[in-house]
Amino acid sequence: MIIKIDFESEIPIYEQLKRSIIEGMAAGDLKPGESLPSVRQMAQDIGINLHTVNKAYSILKSDGYLNIDRRTGAVVNESYPKDNENFDEKLVRELSYLLAEAYLRDNKLEDILKLCSSIYKKYNVKNK
Repeated sequence: MIIKIDFESEIPIYEQLKRSIIEGMAAGDLKPGESLPSVRQMAQDIGINLHTVNKAYSILKSDGYLNIDRRTGAVVNESYPKDNENFDEKLVRELSYLLAEAYLRDNKLEDILKLCSSIYKKYNVKNK
């Protein structure tokens, strides 16, 4: 799996790392039970502070995507978290902002729906 970090982005590096790992899981590049590099190794590989990696791993653990153990390190959880009210609220918040911006930029609904469908299918196809 290739982690891409945009050091010029407004999105914090730990958030970019977290998103990249989740996208890797969804794409099937990271399988349940698979070990991730140690915090130190990941930091060295992508050229960031180890505390940044640790923060991303901790959030992924608290969200239910990773198991972290001193002996085995960070491991992709055998089962991913299920939909819940908190996630639904987050989804509405994030989509509301993006759709408002798309509306103001005069994006058409049908184009947005096609885009969403193609992104979702990208993950669905790889895991079948």
